[in-house]
Amino acid sequence: MPVAELDGIDIAYELYGEGQPWVLTPGGRFTREVGGLPEMARAMAEQGRQVLLWDRPNCGASSVVFDGPSESEVQADALAALIRHLDLGPTVIAGGSGGSRVSLLTAARNPDITAGLAMWWISGGVPGLLQLANYYCMPSADAAWHGGMEAVIEIDQWQEVLAGNPSNRERFLSMDRQEFLAVMDRWMLAYCPCDDSLVPGLSEDDIARLDMPILVFRSGASDMSHTRATSEALGAGLPNTELVEPPWDDEEWNERRAAVESTGSLFVQWPLLVPQLTEWADRTIGAR
Repeated sequence: MPVAELDGIDIAYELYGEGQPWVLTPGGRFTREVGGLPEMARAMAEQGRQVLLWDRPNCGASSVVFDGPSESEVQADALAALIRHLDLGPTVIAGGSGGSRVSLLTAARNPDITAGLAMWWISGGVPGLLQLANYYCMPSADAAWHGGMEAVIEIDQWQEVLAGNPSNRERFLSMDRQEFLAVMDRWMLAYCPCDDSLVPGLSEDDIARLDMPILVFRSGASDMSHTRATSEALGAGLPNTELVEPPWDDEEWNERRAAVESTGSLFVQWPLLVPQLTEWADRTIGAR
């Protein structure tokens, strides 16, 4: 497993195939090995693409990082640094759920290394955003409040990164409890649906830099976590954007959540996106 050391942070990654460079990012704190993602990378490699899969900070075998205005922005900065480190050149940046947010922020802040941007399952709406604050931050904040950093490393949410990168244990334990709690407060506030921003952390200046081809898959009307209104707002509010229907039915997110115990992954159908993604890239990016 290759690991890039970027400013003292370990980022685990894997490359598939050769050709036009792409990077795929899942949601949650899932790793590059989550079901559906390697299969999607292999399918794209068969279509003449070089595909980067990576473990974001706080995921898998990469380092934990507690800094910055939001976790998504920390991960976006890490992705940009990794693309530059690997010298991939202009890359098609794509992802779903939390990965769509990281992809969007990466592209907006690094247009020089972004050939195109593709997103699906974009989190939004009041319930959708508030549940992100609860999911990503509340368990750690609660543990730190009541038991310090020793309690934080005992919660289920961090066992994968502790096993995948043993140095993360010391990263946790060396962090001041009050500093960690301040980060959790800041990261939770980043998800607050308190203004009219299209996506948390995306500024008007960021939007102005998004001049590359963009593909947005419309979310299901039944999806409370990634609202259809959010995907449609991005489709209308970003330049050079195509809003298209996904290759699954309206209940896809709900069905994947219900079946996750049997399938092991929310993302098992992501390989179905490959034909639309490659057709769009050949038609738009290939013509630039």
